[in-house]
Amino acid sequence: MGLFGGKDWNVIAIIFESRVMYRVNGQRGKGSDATKCRDGAKNHDRTIYWAVFNQKRSFVEGGGGNGEKMVTGEIIAKLKKEFVTNPTVTGILGMLERGELTKVSKPLAFTGYPKPEQGPEDE
Repeated sequence: MGLFGGKDWNVIAIIFESRVMYRVNGQRGKGSDATKCRDGAKNHDRTIYWAVFNQKRSFVEGGGGNGEKMVTGEIIAKLKKEFVTNPTVTGILGMLERGELTKVSKPLAFTGYPKPEQGPEDE
């Protein structure tokens, strides 16, 4: 919560870019803009997972997005488990909390990407 109880949120979304690369998008929003940021992340077609944090990094709300169908259940479980400790997520949250940027996007550093498929020539 911001001054006088208004919303001051950091919204993080993990976006599907390709089979082996996801992107972390972060936005800081205040008041009604905070709700718009959350709704945009939550309803984006390629959002795998989204979360809202206050300025003290307390989890406000979050969940799976429309892009969950683009990845396996195993990947979703690993993303959710590692979400709050992932270095890309924590770095973006830090920038938003310090007010360095109001919007930021970076490729997700993640050990749970699917392994490359082996073709007959790789055996």
